Amino acid sequence: MKQRKKAMIVAAQPEPTEAGAEILRAGGNAVDAAIACALVQGVVDPLMCGIAGFGSCGIYMPGKKFHGYIDAHAPAPLAAKPDMWEHLIEGEARDGYGFILKGRVNDIGYQSICAPANLRLYHDAQREHGALPWEQVVEPAIHWAETGWNVRPHVHYWWSDEGAMGRAPNHERITYTPAARALYCRDDGSPKRVGDFVRNRDYGRTLRAIAKGGADAFYVGEIAEAIVADMRKHGGLITREDLRSWTTSRTEPLWGKYRGYDVSTNRPPGGGVMLIEMLNILEQFDLASMEHNSPEYLRVVSEAMKRATIDKDLYVGDPKFVDVPIDRLNAKEYAKAMADEIRRGVKASVPRFNSGGPRKDTTQVSVIDKDGNCVTMTHSLGMPSGVVTDGLGFMYNGCMGVFDPRPGRAGSIAPGKARFSSVVPSIFFKDGRPNLIIGAPGATQIAMGVLQVSLNALDFGMTMVEAVSAPRFSATSDAIDVSNRIPRGTQKALEGMGYEVIRNAYTFGFAAVHAIRVHPDGLDGGADPGHDGIVMAV
Repeated sequence: MKQRKKAMIVAAQPEPTEAGAEILRAGGNAVDAAIACALVQGVVDPLMCGIAGFGSCGIYMPGKKFHGYIDAHAPAPLAAKPDMWEHLIEGEARDGYGFILKGRVNDIGYQSICAPANLRLYHDAQREHGALPWEQVVEPAIHWAETGWNVRPHVHYWWSDEGAMGRAPNHERITYTPAARALYCRDDGSPKRVGDFVRNRDYGRTLRAIAKGGADAFYVGEIAEAIVADMRKHGGLITREDLRSWTTSRTEPLWGKYRGYDVSTNRPPGGGVMLIEMLNILEQFDLASMEHNSPEYLRVVSEAMKRATIDKDLYVGDPKFVDVPIDRLNAKEYAKAMADEIRRGVKASVPRFNSGGPRKDTTQVSVIDKDGNCVTMTHSLGMPSGVVTDGLGFMYNGCMGVFDPRPGRAGSIAPGKARFSSVVPSIFFKDGRPNLIIGAPGATQIAMGVLQVSLNALDFGMTMVEAVSAPRFSATSDAIDVSNRIPRGTQKALEGMGYEVIRNAYTFGFAAVHAIRVHPDGLDGGADPGHDGIVMAV
């Protein structure tokens, strides 16, 4: 529904969205609102994101003539080695989201943790571009940590997830350390259920220290001492130097064009290069003339997804360590050649040496304020490590799980190297003005979800609620995965073309996209109904 308001925030949980809206009403700008929202998300969705996670934040501020990304792709510990887990490989997830190792050392526990990156991102973004005092922006998160919150349906679903293809079930993550178990489990050790109460006084104290001392309280102060002591005690790889040396990356946007829109997105190791490659391929087709989600539409879009996935696996990694051929991958002529293959019916093959299911442990906030400032931020824990240090109250990322344990590849482990992430917070511009502010959680499915919702809005003219609610599909392997609302007749037609089609039991899936469409006479927001989020106009 289009709303005649000047500002809007969309996020995957109600409490953070409301916190961001209140910050806007208090005179904060889009950056203040986004960071306040993100900090509350870390309280009320604690396995999805948090100060010890990673993220990518796109900021557009026309009054300051600033447009750029602050990235916090959590790097591997400085003690990591390229071949340290090569002998432990059991398989690779079918969708490409990580490897399965003996003992699950990369997936859960202290060795799965990369350097905590998000807090520095939050603090840098707000300090440099916010309008309110830092303490005021942190206060809503302190409130929710200390007064408590009730488990929502999507939180309970995620905490109870059984895992797939050798991955640790999430109920093992929330019982891995006594501190996590005390926070998120009932007395019988089972995950708390919908309506159960969670209060995290330890995290409230941590946040109060951060509100007073900024990011340094975490990276070099007493919190850092507690982190390092816990890592040393339990065989973790993170050291004081990992914390002290961590800094965010600042990059210019990666630009693409799609049907008269200018697309601003993030650079590697983020997923923007995949989004632009797919848009370039699909621009060669008259998608609007196809029936939406018809067999031919799914075939064409899925083949674009597969080709971008192949290129990602081969070429995209941390640009400090890997020479990523962005210009070639995002060239229109390269896309035209792939589109010609798709027209001829050529099926791309995505190499995987095992199978598994998608993960969705990330979250998103999209904001525009009354002055036209825009923020799109995707932040995550990766696969949460399950580790909560006694007395600190937050869970650490599990980002080591997505590195390739085979040396010599774009995604291989190296000390200080960030792994590829599909996070793709983006802004589409029309005639020099923001038109679509978009992003999503959803692990390796993020770029695929953002792509489909963008096509829904731009090619098919859907409202944002329609665009984020339409059934989705994905192709990050040789199979096409479909949500349970894709008709069986479509599945049968694709199978008749020789495709393996895997039906997901869930009616919503393949990322959870949150977006704002900017019209001359109002704002149109969509919060993915697969999560618990809302749209708030101010």
